[in-house]
Amino acid sequence: MSSNNANVYLKKARYGKDLVRLMRVYKEGDVQHCTELTVRLLLEGDIETSYTKADNSVVVTTDTCKNTVNILAKRSKNVDNIEVFGQEITEHVLKQYAHLSGAFVDIIKHKWTRLIVDGKPHNHSFVRDGEDIQTTSVHHYRAGNEIRITSGLDKLLVLKTTGSAFHGFYTDEYTTLVPVWDRIFSTAVDCKWTFVSKSAATLRNVDFKAIHAGVKQITCDTFAKDDSASVQATLYLMQQQILAKFPAVAEVSYALPNKHYVGVDMSKFNIDNAGKNMEVYHPQADPSGLITATAARKESKL
Repeated sequence: MSSNNANVYLKKARYGKDLVRLMRVYKEGDVQHCTELTVRLLLEGDIETSYTKADNSVVVTTDTCKNTVNILAKRSKNVDNIEVFGQEITEHVLKQYAHLSGAFVDIIKHKWTRLIVDGKPHNHSFVRDGEDIQTTSVHHYRAGNEIRITSGLDKLLVLKTTGSAFHGFYTDEYTTLVPVWDRIFSTAVDCKWTFVSKSAATLRNVDFKAIHAGVKQITCDTFAKDDSASVQATLYLMQQQILAKFPAVAEVSYALPNKHYVGVDMSKFNIDNAGKNMEVYHPQADPSGLITATAARKESKL
């Protein structure tokens, strides 16, 4: 079946392999290290005819994409450093296939933490002690050998039982929310940060792991220590500290759902569970507030 509609053109196309799951184990004598990833590799370039002319000669198969990820994981020393591993994948693709103009890698790094057994780190046993994940997106373009990297921290669930308030907000005839000076503050952190440089040479030397650890530390410390006037104010305080500490970061974004905990009304039982006496809460699944913001530095330092 064909169409001769001269009004239609292929505006944009990418394809590749999604959900490539792998576990890489590194062995150093009796000590072993493991990294579990989920990888997506997409390709872009002179591939239009596979769509418009049914010409498969330009198609690097999605199975080849999967094999490429696995083989490079076998050869790489950097699988645990996902931003560097992502660059290794995109660099290989652009060297291998001259008709491709761009390679795009998204990586999720799943959490495995070394077990402590008899008070000592175990040589080869691990536990998933949280659902938070590290992420990165590496966009590599042949033109100018330009690379754009955005990394992230996602699904980090945090909660504090005091040290948060919300009052002084705008009110009108639709407002029913009561001001509070002390409340539970809980959120699932989704943070992403983009790097200043687009130079392949520069980006190979960024300490991505240290930046990720620093972003997580700043996020957790600020969440715990800030006497929060609002999610917005705490979020921006996190962003200011991240941009001040890491000059390689151009901008940082947060999406923080406000996971509400509502006091259970026990007045029918003549039990005071309100105000300063509130001790039993109902975790509210939905709806939830969603607070987002992106902060950027005014002048790049790289």
